[in-house]
Amino acid sequence: MCSIQQNIEQVTTQIRNTEHKCGREPNSVQLLAVSKTKPNEAISAALEAGQKAFGENYVQEGVEKVRYFSEHYSDADIEWHFIGPIQSNKTRPVAENFDWVHSIDRKKVAQRLNDQRPESMPPLQVLIQVNTSGEVSKSGTDESEVFALAELISSLPNLTLRGLMSIPANVSDYASQLRAFQQLAELKEKLTEKYDGLDTLSMGMSGDMEAAVEAGSTMVRIGTAIFGARDYGTRD
Repeated sequence: MCSIQQNIEQVTTQIRNTEHKCGREPNSVQLLAVSKTKPNEAISAALEAGQKAFGENYVQEGVEKVRYFSEHYSDADIEWHFIGPIQSNKTRPVAENFDWVHSIDRKKVAQRLNDQRPESMPPLQVLIQVNTSGEVSKSGTDESEVFALAELISSLPNLTLRGLMSIPANVSDYASQLRAFQQLAELKEKLTEKYDGLDTLSMGMSGDMEAAVEAGSTMVRIGTAIFGARDYGTRD
């Protein structure tokens, strides 16, 4: 059985090889280790392997981890990303604990995150989640709403708009994966014409990472390939 360190090394090698194959700049894609449902011991092992950026989907679980590692690994320089859907009544703990939010999909959530971000903390780095597949079951705003949401976020002093995120339909053929990711990349390019500092495309997971990197992803969200299968229980 491979250790978490070995898994991170394998995933990182895969990312770097894909960058090279696609003609991307070396180290232009960041690995975000998705640690949802995983115990603190697994995150500690990833930290020891050099991983610094972690993604959490559930508010209560994520906040508990942020606070634990802030207390026990105060010098670790961990970057915490909230990547799950956000209910408007749970924005405060997200605003008070995380460094990044990938899943802003409506104005109310953006406004509340801004208003609840402590003044003592730097602006929250945020991404707009876009529902590129049109699936009702998927979170994310419609493409037609992206510019209006970007305009609001850009006016909020405690948020910094960095780019876009998506979770496309789960398809296995490479061509379909690539088209979905290219759609998001093209939308980001349009946004970049109006807004400075948009440097992030959060797209790609274990099953479609290569297509995401080819399309221009700058951050891939990998969980199972690092930590193993997840144990889903009752979550907030």
